[in-house]
Amino acid sequence: MNYRDANTQFERKSLRDCPVRQAQLRYDLYSLLEKYAPQCPSPELGHSAGMPRFDALDDLPRKNYIDNADELLQPMKEAHNGFVKEIRKSWTGYPYIVGTEGIVSAAGGTYMPTFVVTLRVLRRTGCQLPVELFVKNSTEYEPYICETVLPALNAKCIVLSETMTLSPDPTKNTTVTIEHFQIKSFALLFSSFDNTIWLDADNLPLHNPTPLLSSKPFTSTGLLTWPDFWASTISPTYFNISQQPDFPTNARASTEAGMLLVSKRTHFSTLLLATYYNYYGPSHYYTLLSQGAPGEGDKDTFLPAASALGNPFHAVSEPVADLGRPHHPNDEDADDDIVGSAMLQADPIEDYELTRRGIWRVKGDSVAEPPRGFFVHAYNPEFNPGVELLGEKTHDRDGNATRVYTGPKRALRRIGYDAERGFWEEVRKVTCGLEGVFESWKNKESLCEGVKRHWEDVFESPDAEVLEFMR
Repeated sequence: MNYRDANTQFERKSLRDCPVRQAQLRYDLYSLLEKYAPQCPSPELGHSAGMPRFDALDDLPRKNYIDNADELLQPMKEAHNGFVKEIRKSWTGYPYIVGTEGIVSAAGGTYMPTFVVTLRVLRRTGCQLPVELFVKNSTEYEPYICETVLPALNAKCIVLSETMTLSPDPTKNTTVTIEHFQIKSFALLFSSFDNTIWLDADNLPLHNPTPLLSSKPFTSTGLLTWPDFWASTISPTYFNISQQPDFPTNARASTEAGMLLVSKRTHFSTLLLATYYNYYGPSHYYTLLSQGAPGEGDKDTFLPAASALGNPFHAVSEPVADLGRPHHPNDEDADDDIVGSAMLQADPIEDYELTRRGIWRVKGDSVAEPPRGFFVHAYNPEFNPGVELLGEKTHDRDGNATRVYTGPKRALRRIGYDAERGFWEEVRKVTCGLEGVFESWKNKESLCEGVKRHWEDVFESPDAEVLEFMR
């Protein structure tokens, strides 16, 4: 497929069908969000929930760390009930194109080069789905990237602050500031796609994700998520506010929302409630849903929203795996002593095939071979030479250039091919083709030279031992 031709067709259909419905949504939504604001102080966290690892064999008691829970309960319950009752009503004019499929992400500033690398890696997998990239506001809109680079890859930029201009009267225009973790739910809600794959800017697909949209478990539920390392630390107060039953802490891990799949046809109300949680996330819901645990933010707003509304979902069972380098490379047990650089997430179709037959590797990994790896959420470092990629994260203790991922061996085997080499190929193309173009690279020097030097040092003579475990 010619990406530019496909993008033109996508643009025409999107521009023709969506603007009026999206405008009505933002006016109605803003009114509801403001109408049902929690009329109470923010939660006060007495102690952090800490970093409890998820253990499917250990049902840890769910604890409350909110000191002023009694003060929050009634006003937040009333506001939550009011919002839920409103969104359960018939919502007319859904702001998406029925039957469409696509990928949504958000980036800006230092994340823009990272996203372009991820987009090119996505296209390497054979994925041709259109992509909508949300940028926070006009300061993050980079004309050359948004108008030349992305359209050639069947992607487009959408300025969220313009989407969230709320008043129909231009003399009384109000723009709501949505930022950081809040962006994801709003981007998903205001994207034009029906069946949607969310990808964080630093989340690299190992395989074409398009078939996930037409396969179980997504087709049977309409909402698919992946696990984090950590146990659920949702406050019991939240379950009282949302009037839904608690779930055992060993039933599923907290969510790692660097990727998720959602159908707006079945989960439009879920996205509305998740947006409510994120709108009041910094002031109220993020603390209730994580209680200070790692990654506090949007990640645990989606499944609680679906559950509160009685909507189905599927959480991948296979535990997330570390990718990185051993603390002590010469140690025989180095495979269990990894300095994490990325999170390897499983193929949900293969995981589903195991669990539907009653095979739960999360309860004992010896029962079956693991599903193949499907996503690499590269958090430290990102594949962006303007942000730490050419520093100590890619050099050993003697200062020699090395791979980002040399272990664990069992995780590398699940990838099945030399994915990191492919990541660096795209880094090299982006860096040497767009050096000095990205706003965040304007004051950077010799990035292309540095990437080329790393490529020659590491990949012209690949590490045979590491490659052996990926064959």
